[in-house]
Amino acid sequence: MFKQARHIFRSIPFSGPSSPATELVPKGHLAVYVGESREKSRFVVPISYLKHPLFNELLRSSEDEYGFNHPMGGLTIPCTENDFTFYLNKMMQ
Repeated sequence: MFKQARHIFRSIPFSGPSSPATELVPKGHLAVYVGESREKSRFVVPISYLKHPLFNELLRSSEDEYGFNHPMGGLTIPCTENDFTFYLNKMMQ
C-alpha cells in the first residue's frame, strides 16, 4: 500500500501556464488538475490508474463537465481535493 502511495505527487495550486506547476511529469505518470473553483491543484498520478474503475468514473464526470475542451489545457477533474484524495486512497487499497 505505501509503495503505491509514494507515486502520487501533489503540486502547488495551479493558476495558469506560467506557473511552476508546469514542471515535467515523470515517465509512467500523468498530471491531472483537481478543483471546483478557478484555481486548481495539480496531482501527478501513475498511468496505471487509468484502468481503475473509480478513476474511470472521474474521467466520465470530467467528460460530462468539460467535454474534450478542458479549461486548464490538461485533464481536469471536477471534484474537490478532499474527494479526489479519498478516491486515490480507495484506488490504493
